[in-house]
Amino acid sequence: MADVTIENIVASAQLADKLDIRQIADAIPESKYNPDNFPGLILHFEEPKSAILLFSSGKFICTGTKRMEDVSITLQKLVSKMHVIGINVEKQPEMKVQNIVISADLGKEFQLTVIAKGLLQQNVEYEPEQFPGLIYRMDDAGTVILLFSSGKLVCTGAKAIEEAAAAVNLMKEKLASLGVL
Repeated sequence: MADVTIENIVASAQLADKLDIRQIADAIPESKYNPDNFPGLILHFEEPKSAILLFSSGKFICTGTKRMEDVSITLQKLVSKMHVIGINVEKQPEMKVQNIVISADLGKEFQLTVIAKGLLQQNVEYEPEQFPGLIYRMDDAGTVILLFSSGKLVCTGAKAIEEAAAAVNLMKEKLASLGVL
């Protein structure tokens, strides 16, 4: 498995059928709610470092965590906070991972123009005037790799850490087949 660092996990769940976001915002002073700018309530946690986006539909999104355990801890903190302010919500909502963002360092600098040509422009975007990295959409892995000339990469779109690591390994294989790794 590739040596990767988890940068962010985004997960979601259904907390209730419907929520009164204004009531929750009034009851939780540290929350942020400005419906003119964003339709959801934002709640930050310091430990584990994370953020919750809570919507009137009863759905929420957890972001900013770097471990699956921290997603669960953040969820339990939210559920507890809701019960403290008198809002009845699911005690154990089923979490669904939406996206995992990982990074890796391949330990070598690259000429991205050579790689873009070698990949035959299939699923590749490389416009250095617009963005300094090569964007490679890995249809076979369902992920997107951002490869930088420094040898660092970011992988997004995976729903499991193993998927992200597999995408990085696949990218390494492609780079090796081009003779650049």
